Amino acid sequence: MSGIAIVTFQRHLAPAFRRLNLDWIERLFKVEPPDLKVLDDPESAIIATGGMILFALEGETPVGTVAMIRVDARRYELAKMGVASTHQRRGIGEKLAATGIAWARAAGAGTVFLETNSKLANAIRLYERLGFRHATHPHPSDYARSDVYMELPITGSGS
Repeated sequence: MSGIAIVTFQRHLAPAFRRLNLDWIERLFKVEPPDLKVLDDPESAIIATGGMILFALEGETPVGTVAMIRVDARRYELAKMGVASTHQRRGIGEKLAATGIAWARAAGAGTVFLETNSKLANAIRLYERLGFRHATHPHPSDYARSDVYMELPITGSGS
């Protein structure tokens, strides 16, 4: 993690959010319409609705990202987390996720949830380490690739 800074969304970083996510989605799955909705205009889809996008920067270079999507006043989705293949296994994903969870807590979240795929075993172990627990999805997913749903209850919401 030495030399990696976590920063909040800045308009000039939007292309990096798209690139970092398309890299893993295209490599492992198929890009779906809900992906494009947030990747093509993250400022309108995430920031304007009360969410946040975080970036891991090495110097000025974005090497990782995660979105905290506001679903309602008490629920946020941890989504679109990607780390450049050149920077994986360095703790960047964990730092991004933990920072996103802290951000959601400060925003008043009662629950953070995520959707993922069972073939992403390393990601699932990371989420479990962060306290996420497997749960039944409360409604059908927008993503064909989603077959795992996890939730993290947030205690001490607000500041």
